[in-house]
Amino acid sequence: MKNIVVVGSGFAGLWSAIGAARKLDELGVGADAVGITVVDQNDFHSIRVRNYEEDLESTVIPLARVLDPIGVRHVQGTVSDIDASGQTVTVDTPAGRQYLAYDRLVYALGSQLRRPAIPGLAEHSFDIDTYQAAKRLEQHLAGLPDSQRDNRGKYTVLVVGAGLTGIELASELPGRLEAIRAAHHGDEPIRVILADSNSSIGSDMGEQAMAVIERAMAALGVETRTDVAITSVDATGATLASGERIPAPTIVWCAGMQANELGKLLPVEKDRLGRIAVDEFMRAKGLRNVFAAGDAAWSMLDAPHTTVMSCQHGRPMGRYAGHNVAADLLGKPMLPLHIDWYTTVLDLGPWGAVYTTGWDRQVIASGETAKNTKQTINCRRIYPPLSGSRAEILASAAPEVQRPPEVKLADANSQTVLGA
Repeated sequence: MKNIVVVGSGFAGLWSAIGAARKLDELGVGADAVGITVVDQNDFHSIRVRNYEEDLESTVIPLARVLDPIGVRHVQGTVSDIDASGQTVTVDTPAGRQYLAYDRLVYALGSQLRRPAIPGLAEHSFDIDTYQAAKRLEQHLAGLPDSQRDNRGKYTVLVVGAGLTGIELASELPGRLEAIRAAHHGDEPIRVILADSNSSIGSDMGEQAMAVIERAMAALGVETRTDVAITSVDATGATLASGERIPAPTIVWCAGMQANELGKLLPVEKDRLGRIAVDEFMRAKGLRNVFAAGDAAWSMLDAPHTTVMSCQHGRPMGRYAGHNVAADLLGKPMLPLHIDWYTTVLDLGPWGAVYTTGWDRQVIASGETAKNTKQTINCRRIYPPLSGSRAEILASAAPEVQRPPEVKLADANSQTVLGA
């Protein structure tokens, strides 16, 4: 019996497993000939890009609901070692250490928040990098009315990092804090501050989108601070390099991502983020039996553009990695991944959203129109089938690149400007 092992069950890992199962089914190869095992520390798939939202329960999908119908095994545990020469993955589980031999490996352990060695940051800040971290922040916010802090400042939140995650969280916080305060009949001021080390908020989004973001932040009452360098954090706020103090009992760190550090165990080329270089088939360059996908890997799209850390690229990378890892194992032709479009849809809370297209991020929709598209993406498009139907689950992992999400302009002469 041969074995395909997929480490990670995020967007890339889950779709790799389904994609491999689909290809084996297509070839008429049963589980008695080739087994597929997914390794993850959780027993659920997290719709991680929704961690800034208030409703977290709908972002958690039990892995058994997707993997059991297609005959994929799940080992719950933490990967502690990968021996590329011996083709073995070491997993620490609640029941003890396991060693999983593989004929082909899909490395999809994703990314993690980059936490610099700022004094007090680890002890006194929150983040939304994982479901568990987002729940911790949720519980902290819910407890603010009963905190013993200065009443005039208990609802002050400092969000550090004005990339996509920081902006989306900051956009949601005024409304979330207002609901918590109202439930306790309070009247303390609400203050949300979005700070970044760059000279502008949302600097990666381009000039057009930055102007939209600025309007949204002003409408939502979110204060913005730029050129901010934090030197220390404690339970009552943050100190800046300038010596200025920002009082805030709640500090949420959203500044920067990096590939999972276990990538260092694989002797292959990596970029500055620690991502593994893969070819157009998602095979790790320099390792015959290892494929990689999602945030843990990078592939050239059209020079100089490479895949980015997002579910937009993680999902198709996973589908193709899964298809190709099964095809390669059985000596069948592999399929190259080609993605010829790029979009960004940034949630701006109650204000709406902003939708950009192309690597130069031209704004094509904003406000409620873009918000409807964002909700379609977040709540439907990026979910695996939840019907329990084996056929539907397998079909969803066909090695195809979806077209950009549809958006329609709101005026009377509107046209569909992007395909479904």
